[in-house]
Parts: sequence; C-alpha cells; structure tokens
Amino acid sequence: MRRVSNTAIASVTVVALCSGTWLLHNGTQVHPPPQPSAAQAGTGDALRQGAPALRHSPPERIRIPSIGVNAPLMGLGLTPQGSLDVPPAGEKNLAGWYQAGTTPGERGTAIVAGHVDNANGPAVFYNLGALKKGSAIEVARRDGGTALFTVDAVEVYAARDFPDEKVYGAASRPELRVITCGGDYSKATGYQGNVVVFAHLTGSR
Repeated sequence: MRRVSNTAIASVTVVALCSGTWLLHNGTQVHPPPQPSAAQAGTGDALRQGAPALRHSPPERIRIPSIGVNAPLMGLGLTPQGSLDVPPAGEKNLAGWYQAGTTPGERGTAIVAGHVDNANGPAVFYNLGALKKGSAIEVARRDGGTALFTVDAVEVYAARDFPDEKVYGAASRPELRVITCGGDYSKATGYQGNVVVFAHLTGSR
C-alpha cells in the first residue's frame, strides 16, 4: 500500500470527519463540542525526552481516561481515490489509525482519527477538545502491551490554516496525533477545522 500524502490526509480529516450531522439536525437544541483553550497550545518544553521506542505492533484500542474514551481501533487504508479512509460514521465508539504509517509506540508519528459526532449524537472524540496538557493516552497493542503517551498540546486549526508538516511530519521519537473535527461550525459546510492532540511516548506496560 502506498503512503498517502500529508495533504490527502488533511483533506479527508476536514471533509469526511467533519460534516457535523448531529448539529445540523439539532443545532438549536445542543451545545457544540468543547474546543481547546490557548493555554493548551504547545510550547518549547513539548520536546522533552520520552521513553524508548517500541517494536512494530498494530494498535487495537485507545483509552483516554480523563475524557472517558475507551474505543477499539480499526485500520484505515486508502480509498480508490487515494485518500485516507475513515471509520464508519454509524459507529460512534470507534476510531481508526493510519495503518500504512507508524504504529503507536514506534519511532515516528502515528495518526489516530475519529468522528466528533454522527447523526445520533456525540461520537468517540466529542470531548477531545477538553483534553489538557499532561493527560494520559493509552494505546493497547496486538503484542499484548500498552503504549503510554503524555499529551504535549491540544490545538485547534481552521481548515485553511491546517499545518500539514507540524501534524503529520516525521518525528525522531515515538509521537502520536489524535485528530477530530472542531473550530467554527456552519450548517452549510459542517465544522470548519480540526482539533489535534500532540502526544509523545512516556512509557509502556
């Protein structure tokens, strides 16, 4: 399987994950998902040393205890058009990882993506924007181990300003990005951007 380009991943993240179906039908009755504050943005200390890289092993589940996430992970490949596929919209408690790239815990940048909502209400990453720096993310792996990540930053980007290289670029240590929709919301186009969590490996068990 060929690797998808940064631009293609960003495009799918914005378009396929971000229709905002639930808000479209219930926008006058519900609150939009939380968005990260400026205090959660990255700083220079995000580059502090982490744990040694783990061997290749596909991930099976992601847990983010502070926001109540405990969801299975499916592999995401490419669509016939060459873009990154996304989890089925009807499965609200399901996230996906880019299986042609780095596995979480390996050296490099691993990508996990999931919906913020679907037609029936909040989905797996609805509260991602409420995550705080220093929070824990656990990724259970097929080898029986769990990769432990610490959040360095939680940021929100408008689609037109999405920093492809910052989010998807190669890393010299094991890093993780968790992505969903966010930013301003329009009934005409859905969410106008993305919430991105930046984390690095700090241990395993």
